[in-house]
Amino acid sequence: MSVSSPSFRELPILESGDRLTRDEFERRYQAMPQLKKAELIEGIVYVASPLRYRRHGRPHSHIMAWLGVYEAATPGVESAGNPTVRLDLDNEPQPDAILRMHESCGGQSRISEDDYIEGAPELIVEIAASIASYDLHDKLRAYRRNGVREYLVWLTQEQAFRWYVFQNGEYVQQQPNELGVLYSRVFPGLWLAVDALLTGNMQQVLGVLQRGIESEEHREFAARLVTRGAEGGA
Repeated sequence: MSVSSPSFRELPILESGDRLTRDEFERRYQAMPQLKKAELIEGIVYVASPLRYRRHGRPHSHIMAWLGVYEAATPGVESAGNPTVRLDLDNEPQPDAILRMHESCGGQSRISEDDYIEGAPELIVEIAASIASYDLHDKLRAYRRNGVREYLVWLTQEQAFRWYVFQNGEYVQQQPNELGVLYSRVFPGLWLAVDALLTGNMQQVLGVLQRGIESEEHREFAARLVTRGAEGGA
């Protein structure tokens, strides 16, 4: 069919700043297979710019390695990179990484028939350039309102890491202990050596994580998940 034909109808594209419903956002996104990342946050479209190697690519790889090791040691827990998440009618983010409990083990999200996450994963990680990023403003508010229980933000320009825990309707930023380690409140044994992560020392990051996985609290948590999974699948 000729482009000049009166019956030709050009498909609309996604552009940053568009204000769309979630259904229209998904329709346009699916019509742009060449587009790798776009998000709907508080009804506004954000289309990602090309990602830099040191400021995003490598940090993302390290986060996925950290979460992947924890997943491998923890039954009923799943990690994913860049999944689309249907939070509510105004928010469909594509976080850099998530960690969720399977719904059969009591998790608060589920996988839809068309293979998207629906509801809030227990833990979300975003990699942001700086504190000016929408990751620490509109997106943070959307995650908080929808009950994401832990929200982690790696600020690559400032070389800083923030770990928020949902408490009494607010996000409270956690501080590392005297050894520089942050601990998950939702996923026992998920330990993070912050300074080692920021400097790219993944051997130390995974070593500290392994100690968390070998802790009694993680063994008890894993046992509970196995029991819940067996009950949920019965």
